[in-house]
Amino acid sequence: MMNRGGRRLTSARRFAGQDGVMSDRRDVAFVTGAAGGLGLPIVRRLAADGFLVFAADLDRAFTTERIDGIDGATAVELDVADVAACRLAIDAAARAGRLSVLVNNAAMFPSGPFVEMTTDEYDRAHAVNQRAYFFAAQAAARHMVEQRHGVIINIGSITQHGGWPNIAAYAAAKGAAAAFSRALATELGRFDVRVNCVAPGAFPTHAEDIQPDGYETAIYAGQALQRRGRVEEIASAVSFLCSDDAAFVTGQTLNVDGGWKMA
Repeated sequence: MMNRGGRRLTSARRFAGQDGVMSDRRDVAFVTGAAGGLGLPIVRRLAADGFLVFAADLDRAFTTERIDGIDGATAVELDVADVAACRLAIDAAARAGRLSVLVNNAAMFPSGPFVEMTTDEYDRAHAVNQRAYFFAAQAAARHMVEQRHGVIINIGSITQHGGWPNIAAYAAAKGAAAAFSRALATELGRFDVRVNCVAPGAFPTHAEDIQPDGYETAIYAGQALQRRGRVEEIASAVSFLCSDDAAFVTGQTLNVDGGWKMA
Protein backbone atom coordinates (compact mmCIF):
# COMPACT_ATOMS: atom_id res chain seq x y z
CA MET A 1 0.00 0.00 0.00
CA MET A 2 1.26 3.50 -0.85
CA ASN A 3 0.36 6.84 0.67
CA ARG A 4 -0.32 9.92 -1.45
CA GLY A 5 3.33 10.92 -1.30
CA GLY A 6 4.38 7.59 -2.78
CA ARG A 7 5.92 6.20 0.41
CA ARG A 8 5.19 2.58 1.17
CA LEU A 9 3.14 2.03 4.32
CA THR A 10 2.87 -1.06 6.45
CA SER A 11 -0.07 -1.98 8.65
CA ALA A 12 2.04 -1.25 11.71
CA ARG A 13 5.39 0.44 12.24
CA ARG A 14 7.84 -1.81 14.06
CA PHE A 15 11.53 -1.40 14.68
CA ALA A 16 14.75 -3.33 15.09
CA GLY A 17 16.30 -3.68 18.52
CA GLN A 18 19.96 -3.20 19.32
CA ASP A 19 20.57 -6.79 18.20
CA GLY A 20 19.08 -6.01 14.77
CA VAL A 21 16.07 -8.28 15.32
CA MET A 22 12.69 -6.78 14.51
CA SER A 23 10.62 -6.11 17.61
CA ASP A 24 6.97 -7.02 18.09
CA ARG A 25 6.44 -3.64 19.73
CA ARG A 26 4.87 -0.73 17.84
CA ASP A 27 6.16 2.75 17.17
CA VAL A 28 3.99 5.11 19.23
CA ALA A 29 2.90 8.69 18.52
CA PHE A 30 1.34 10.96 21.14
CA VAL A 31 -0.74 13.87 19.81
CA THR A 32 -2.23 16.63 21.97
CA GLY A 33 -5.24 18.68 20.92
CA ALA A 34 -6.13 15.57 18.95
CA ALA A 35 -9.85 16.22 18.53
CA GLY A 36 -9.38 19.67 17.01
CA GLY A 37 -9.34 20.94 13.47
CA LEU A 38 -5.62 20.30 12.96
CA GLY A 39 -5.20 17.53 15.51
CA LEU A 40 -7.64 15.07 14.00
CA PRO A 41 -6.01 15.04 10.52
CA ILE A 42 -2.62 14.58 12.21
CA VAL A 43 -3.94 11.58 14.16
CA ARG A 44 -5.46 10.13 11.00
CA ARG A 45 -2.26 10.59 8.98
CA LEU A 46 0.11 9.17 11.61
CA ALA A 47 -2.18 6.16 12.08
CA ALA A 48 -2.11 5.64 8.30
CA ASP A 49 1.69 5.86 8.48
CA GLY A 50 1.61 2.86 10.84
CA PHE A 51 1.97 4.49 14.25
CA LEU A 52 0.00 3.45 17.31
CA VAL A 53 -1.47 6.88 18.07
CA PHE A 54 -2.55 8.16 21.48
CA ALA A 55 -4.99 10.99 20.77
CA ALA A 56 -5.13 13.32 23.77
CA ASP A 57 -7.73 16.01 24.35
CA LEU A 58 -9.92 17.43 27.11
CA ASP A 59 -13.02 15.23 26.63
CA ARG A 60 -12.43 11.51 26.20
CA ALA A 61 -15.97 10.77 24.96
CA PHE A 62 -15.80 13.51 22.34
CA THR A 63 -12.31 12.46 21.25
CA THR A 64 -13.40 8.83 21.00
CA GLU A 65 -16.24 9.91 18.74
CA ARG A 66 -13.91 12.03 16.62
CA ILE A 67 -11.35 9.26 16.07
CA ASP A 68 -13.95 6.57 15.43
CA GLY A 69 -12.86 4.47 12.48
CA ILE A 70 -9.16 5.36 12.71
CA ASP A 71 -7.37 2.04 13.19
CA GLY A 72 -4.58 2.24 15.72
CA ALA A 73 -5.82 5.40 17.50
CA THR A 74 -6.75 5.51 21.19
CA ALA A 75 -8.42 8.44 22.95
CA VAL A 76 -6.79 9.89 26.07
CA GLU A 77 -8.52 12.41 28.33
CA LEU A 78 -5.98 15.09 29.19
CA ASP A 79 -5.74 18.73 30.16
CA VAL A 80 -2.24 19.52 28.95
CA ALA A 81 -2.00 22.39 31.44
CA ASP A 82 -1.87 19.71 34.17
CA VAL A 83 1.82 18.88 34.02
CA ALA A 84 1.62 15.84 36.30
CA ALA A 85 -1.26 14.35 34.33
CA CYS A 86 0.58 15.00 31.07
CA ARG A 87 3.65 13.15 32.31
CA LEU A 88 1.57 10.17 33.42
CA ALA A 89 -0.24 10.00 30.06
CA ILE A 90 2.99 10.13 28.05
CA ASP A 91 4.64 7.54 30.29
CA ALA A 92 1.64 5.24 29.79
CA ALA A 93 1.85 5.67 26.02
CA ALA A 94 5.56 4.83 26.12
CA ARG A 95 4.77 1.52 27.82
CA ALA A 96 2.64 0.54 24.82
CA GLY A 97 5.61 0.48 22.46
CA ARG A 98 8.51 2.73 21.47
CA LEU A 99 7.59 6.38 21.93
CA SER A 100 8.78 7.72 18.59
CA VAL A 101 6.73 10.89 18.06
CA LEU A 102 5.27 13.67 20.18
CA VAL A 103 3.11 16.29 18.46
CA ASN A 104 2.44 19.30 20.69
CA ASN A 105 -0.69 20.67 19.04
CA ALA A 106 -3.09 21.65 21.84
CA ALA A 107 -3.88 25.36 21.80
CA MET A 108 -6.26 28.03 22.99
CA PHE A 109 -6.89 31.30 21.22
CA PRO A 110 -7.25 34.32 23.51
CA SER A 111 -8.22 37.50 21.73
CA GLY A 112 -8.67 41.07 22.90
CA PRO A 113 -6.90 44.38 23.36
CA PHE A 114 -3.46 43.98 24.90
CA VAL A 115 -4.14 46.66 27.53
CA GLU A 116 -7.23 44.78 28.76
CA MET A 117 -5.81 41.25 29.11
CA THR A 118 -5.86 39.96 32.69
CA THR A 119 -3.15 37.94 34.36
CA ASP A 120 -5.52 34.95 34.58
CA GLU A 121 -6.20 35.06 30.83
CA TYR A 122 -2.51 35.38 30.07
CA ASP A 123 -1.50 32.58 32.44
CA ARG A 124 -4.09 30.16 31.04
CA ALA A 125 -3.06 30.93 27.46
CA HIS A 126 0.60 30.27 28.20
CA ALA A 127 -0.15 27.21 30.33
CA VAL A 128 -1.69 25.56 27.26
CA ASN A 129 0.23 27.16 24.38
CA GLN A 130 3.74 27.18 25.81
CA ARG A 131 4.28 25.60 29.25
CA ALA A 132 2.43 22.43 28.21
CA TYR A 133 4.71 22.11 25.17
CA PHE A 134 7.77 22.39 27.38
CA PHE A 135 6.79 19.75 29.92
CA ALA A 136 5.20 17.34 27.43
CA ALA A 137 8.45 17.46 25.48
CA GLN A 138 10.39 16.89 28.68
CA ALA A 139 8.31 13.81 29.52
CA ALA A 140 8.71 12.42 26.00
CA ALA A 141 12.41 13.27 25.79
CA ARG A 142 13.20 11.17 28.84
CA HIS A 143 12.12 8.11 26.86
CA MET A 144 13.58 9.26 23.55
CA VAL A 145 17.00 10.03 25.00
CA GLU A 146 17.19 6.59 26.60
CA GLN A 147 16.27 4.83 23.36
CA ARG A 148 18.29 7.29 21.22
CA HIS A 149 15.40 7.83 18.87
CA GLY A 150 12.47 10.20 18.59
CA VAL A 151 10.81 13.16 16.94
CA ILE A 152 9.13 16.13 18.64
CA ILE A 153 6.93 18.42 16.59
CA ASN A 154 5.69 21.70 18.05
CA ILE A 155 2.78 23.32 16.24
CA GLY A 156 3.45 27.04 16.02
CA SER A 157 1.83 29.73 13.90
CA ILE A 158 2.80 32.34 11.36
CA THR A 159 1.42 34.89 13.86
CA GLN A 160 4.89 34.74 15.44
CA HIS A 161 5.99 36.97 12.55
CA GLY A 162 3.68 39.71 13.80
CA GLY A 163 1.28 42.10 12.13
CA TRP A 164 -2.06 41.18 13.74
CA PRO A 165 -3.74 43.11 16.56
CA ASN A 166 -5.47 41.66 19.64
CA ILE A 167 -3.55 38.36 19.76
CA ALA A 168 -0.42 39.39 21.66
CA ALA A 169 -0.56 36.52 24.18
CA TYR A 170 -1.18 33.94 21.47
CA ALA A 171 1.54 35.28 19.17
CA ALA A 172 4.03 35.40 22.05
CA ALA A 173 3.38 31.76 22.92
CA LYS A 174 3.62 30.62 19.31
CA GLY A 175 6.87 32.53 18.88
CA ALA A 176 8.12 30.66 21.93
CA ALA A 177 7.23 27.34 20.24
CA ALA A 178 9.64 28.11 17.39
CA ALA A 179 12.44 29.28 19.70
CA PHE A 180 11.90 26.31 22.00
CA SER A 181 12.14 23.93 19.04
CA ARG A 182 15.53 25.34 18.04
CA ALA A 183 16.91 25.21 21.58
CA LEU A 184 15.66 21.67 22.14
CA ALA A 185 16.97 20.46 18.79
CA THR A 186 20.44 21.65 19.79
CA GLU A 187 20.29 19.93 23.17
CA LEU A 188 18.79 16.62 22.05
CA GLY A 189 20.54 16.17 18.71
CA ARG A 190 23.39 14.13 20.17
CA PHE A 191 20.80 11.55 21.24
CA ASP A 192 19.35 11.29 17.70
CA VAL A 193 16.20 13.08 18.78
CA ARG A 194 14.92 15.61 16.24
CA VAL A 195 12.78 18.64 17.06
CA ASN A 196 10.98 20.85 14.56
CA CYS A 197 8.17 23.37 14.46
CA VAL A 198 5.30 23.49 11.96
CA ALA A 199 3.79 26.97 11.59
CA PRO A 200 0.34 26.91 9.96
CA GLY A 201 -1.06 29.87 8.12
CA ALA A 202 -4.78 30.32 7.54
CA PHE A 203 -6.77 27.11 7.89
CA PRO A 204 -10.51 26.65 8.42
CA THR A 205 -10.51 25.71 12.12
CA HIS A 206 -11.88 27.22 15.33
CA ALA A 207 -8.73 29.35 15.53
CA GLU A 208 -10.40 31.60 12.98
CA ASP A 209 -13.24 32.37 15.40
CA ILE A 210 -11.11 35.16 16.88
CA GLN A 211 -10.41 36.84 13.56
CA PRO A 212 -12.05 40.17 12.60
CA ASP A 213 -14.30 40.96 9.66
CA GLY A 214 -12.37 41.10 6.41
CA TYR A 215 -10.05 38.30 7.50
CA GLU A 216 -10.58 36.16 4.39
CA THR A 217 -9.88 39.12 2.11
CA ALA A 218 -6.64 39.68 4.02
CA ILE A 219 -5.69 36.03 3.50
CA TYR A 220 -5.85 36.24 -0.25
CA ALA A 221 -4.06 39.59 -0.24
CA GLY A 222 -1.21 38.08 1.77
CA GLN A 223 -0.84 34.60 0.31
CA ALA A 224 1.00 33.76 -2.87
CA LEU A 225 -1.34 30.80 -3.43
CA GLN A 226 -4.89 32.01 -3.99
CA ARG A 227 -6.81 29.33 -2.15
CA ARG A 228 -7.49 28.28 1.42
CA GLY A 229 -5.23 25.78 3.08
CA ARG A 230 -6.50 22.25 3.70
CA VAL A 231 -5.99 20.82 7.18
CA GLU A 232 -4.63 17.63 5.62
CA GLU A 233 -1.69 19.70 4.37
CA ILE A 234 -0.60 20.32 7.96
CA ALA A 235 -0.86 16.59 8.61
CA SER A 236 1.30 15.94 5.53
CA ALA A 237 3.98 18.30 6.84
CA VAL A 238 3.97 16.58 10.23
CA SER A 239 4.12 13.16 8.56
CA PHE A 240 7.15 14.22 6.51
CA LEU A 241 9.01 15.56 9.54
CA CYS A 242 8.31 12.33 11.44
CA SER A 243 9.55 10.16 8.57
CA ASP A 244 12.97 8.86 7.62
CA ASP A 245 12.82 11.24 4.63
CA ALA A 246 13.46 14.04 7.16
CA ALA A 247 16.14 12.18 9.12
CA PHE A 248 18.61 15.08 8.69
CA VAL A 249 16.09 17.86 9.43
CA THR A 250 16.03 19.36 12.91
CA GLY A 251 15.72 22.77 14.56
CA GLN A 252 13.61 24.12 11.69
CA THR A 253 10.30 25.97 11.46
CA LEU A 254 8.30 24.90 8.43
CA ASN A 255 5.74 27.51 7.40
CA VAL A 256 2.71 25.87 5.79
CA ASP A 257 0.91 29.01 4.74
CA GLY A 258 0.57 29.25 0.98
CA GLY A 259 3.45 31.70 0.79
CA TRP A 260 2.03 34.21 3.25
CA LYS A 261 5.27 34.63 5.18
CA MET A 262 8.39 33.84 3.21
CA ALA A 263 11.83 33.43 4.80
